[in-house]
Amino acid sequence: MKKLILTLTILFSISINAQYAIISAVDIKEGADEGYLKLEEFFGPIHDATIEAGVQNSQTVFKVTSEGQNSDYPDYIIITGFSSKEQLAAYNESWSGDAWTNFARRVYRGKMSRGAITRMMSSVGDYSNERRNYHVELIDATPFIGGDWNPGDKASMNPMVKKNDDFENYETKVWMPLIQKEVMKGNHGGWAFLNIYEKTPNAYENLTHMVFNKQVSSPNTDNSEMMETMSSFKYQKLWEGLEASRDMLDAITLEVISSH
Repeated sequence: MKKLILTLTILFSISINAQYAIISAVDIKEGADEGYLKLEEFFGPIHDATIEAGVQNSQTVFKVTSEGQNSDYPDYIIITGFSSKEQLAAYNESWSGDAWTNFARRVYRGKMSRGAITRMMSSVGDYSNERRNYHVELIDATPFIGGDWNPGDKASMNPMVKKNDDFENYETKVWMPLIQKEVMKGNHGGWAFLNIYEKTPNAYENLTHMVFNKQVSSPNTDNSEMMETMSSFKYQKLWEGLEASRDMLDAITLEVISSH
């Protein structure tokens, strides 16, 4: 069974399946969305080049579409994927503004003047109030269906606070098998369970984990098996243990803006 799941994970993998990632929560200044999105568009080919060079494995930009839930939630979420903790650390330690500028000049040689490139590079940070970074490692995941991320794809993220040492086992041994069946039936796009092992000083101090879900555009509406399982006495008791093991914050709903 483990070999089957591994094979399916490879066949249906997308960028969230990176073993390590930096999840950046970006708060945009009022009225600055247009400028920020132009900056992300400028950086798109640069990210393609750095991925090809092995600096990072992937990057996906999501717009936060949650409404009326938590006013502290960001405007955009950026997930930058890495194959190892060492690659992530090297990315953080070695990649200065000069390194990115050199890549930008290489990518836009003959397409933009050096002055225009410098102006775009110097505008980084002009459109945002702050960026909170979370370094995460993948604990476990279902297969992800649907291939690579495309603009308009929908997802959600649940920040969580661990309350006891049983939490990770409850998520992976109680909830994950249930949601994995729904993925295989086409009711769910994929589920990933992430541990936060490091964060920037301005990040939310109490957060310990995140759960990431991919939505499907046309789910199979037959969820009778899942409902039957969840209504059983045994599962109700397991669910009580799961809820007691963590606090779950309001879901952050997301839509893909760009993916590399």
